[in-house]
Amino acid sequence: MSALLHEEYPVESGDYDRAGEASADIKRKLKQLGVPATVLRRVSVASYEVELNLVIHSDGGVLTLEVTPEAVRLISADRGPGIPDLDLAMREGWSTASETARSLGFGAGMGLPNMKRNADDFNITSKVGEGTTIDMGFHLA
Repeated sequence: MSALLHEEYPVESGDYDRAGEASADIKRKLKQLGVPATVLRRVSVASYEVELNLVIHSDGGVLTLEVTPEAVRLISADRGPGIPDLDLAMREGWSTASETARSLGFGAGMGLPNMKRNADDFNITSKVGEGTTIDMGFHLA
């Protein structure tokens, strides 16, 4: 099925001033498309968490939104540094956030668990030195 909407949002590493802008735009666009409130809430949580992970942990990347009549899909692809231990990274409370991120109130170690909890489909792949891709699906039907 062809996409109703396809948007790409570049996210820069360490850009705390603009953190949350992409997820706010995603929420606004999904609302305009009439995405049900229950799905909208879950996508909003996951998009904010993944956007902040790009800002805090990556060397920058792209957050992609795809909407079809069946689902909303968020794909985050970054340029490194990658996650050495995915099992550990998926544990609530575990974080490698910098002191800068922590001083701004980020880096509580809930990002990946919150993404997985809110998505209907969740897949994460990572290679140290190359990057991480997170693919999340949210069913509309």
